[in-house]
Amino acid sequence: MRLGFKFASKSNTFFTHSSLPPAFPSSLPYFPSLSKNFTFSGKKKLSLWVQRVGFKTETQLSDKMESGNPTEQLIRNLYPPIEPYSTGFLKVSDVHTIYWEQSGNPDGHPVVFLHGGPGGGTSPSNRRFFDPEFYRIILFDQRGAGKSTPHACLENNTTWDLIDDIEKLREHLKIPEWQVFGGSWGSTLALAYSESHPDKVTGLVLRGIFLLRKKEIDWFYEGGAAAIYPDAWEPFRDLIPEKERESFVTAYHRRLNSEDLEIQYAAARAWTKWEMMTAHLLPNDENIKRGDDDYFSLAFARIENHYFVNKGFFPSDSFLLDNVDKIRHINTTIVQGRYDVCCPMMSAWDLHKAFPEADFKVRSKLSVEYDAAAYNHIRFILFSLHLHAITQPWRLIYDFL
Repeated sequence: MRLGFKFASKSNTFFTHSSLPPAFPSSLPYFPSLSKNFTFSGKKKLSLWVQRVGFKTETQLSDKMESGNPTEQLIRNLYPPIEPYSTGFLKVSDVHTIYWEQSGNPDGHPVVFLHGGPGGGTSPSNRRFFDPEFYRIILFDQRGAGKSTPHACLENNTTWDLIDDIEKLREHLKIPEWQVFGGSWGSTLALAYSESHPDKVTGLVLRGIFLLRKKEIDWFYEGGAAAIYPDAWEPFRDLIPEKERESFVTAYHRRLNSEDLEIQYAAARAWTKWEMMTAHLLPNDENIKRGDDDYFSLAFARIENHYFVNKGFFPSDSFLLDNVDKIRHINTTIVQGRYDVCCPMMSAWDLHKAFPEADFKVRSKLSVEYDAAAYNHIRFILFSLHLHAITQPWRLIYDFL
């Protein structure tokens, strides 16, 4: 596997780094030692100096990614852990207050990270996707999730409320426009937000596509994924009496909204463990243990189930695909794990067919949660959006050969 890339304008003219217009930076922030007079072309492979990930050349990085056990080395080469330079709470309705934070470069290109679930909340590791010298990194917990209050609250909690919250946060932080990054449910929300406010989005990175259609819900919660994970499925199934198994989503909805808190907790643990046990290509004990955390599980299961029972609050099953025309002009990259069980590839494929203008990358090692090689793959994609953030007429075309 080798990484090559080229710059192309609409007229397919090739540019050298030194011949780019003044708006283009004199040095590339992601690869600081890249020579200014190096010629980029589709015919010549670029020997990338990837100090940010700790390797001298892309050959060394590729060899490590393809070796039998790349995880330990590569995980150390994510961007280092960082702390926020500002945090706060924003009251977005009479009921809800959301937690937000900023890290990275206060004067950098703004990017907002949309977490999964819904109900999953953010974590410090989410900051590590982004080059802290280039990006102004904004994370926030959606209504009822993470540090947002009230915890696990379903009142006034819809997709459209979340879209309004994103806009309120953007305005609160005085950001004219920003890049949007989302995976799993975060990809759903990223698409819905971008289709509602396309003029506020400078670029999109979508990972593990979830369009919240009936066939996706049925696949994961009504027995389809059980064919791959029967051992994880049976505890999820067995909590529900046989007479109620015509719809597990509906049966869990009753329990997650029971007046008996212990019934809620039991349902929340079973719901969360089912997803956590299927969220990785390889078992992740730390992630699975989150199903035993009643505080996390209650928000995760209640909010997720609430959205699924209500079909994402979308007016039609194909709403996100039907409105792709609104975002065709936005530089977009789709990254999908071929063996993702929670967000099966059929959804990414359907989005790719509806939105062929977007770059579409399929990874065999990427499941709904990222492995180390996938982290680095997404970092290369974020580098492409560095360039989109700086000047729009040039498009980075990269390929793994």
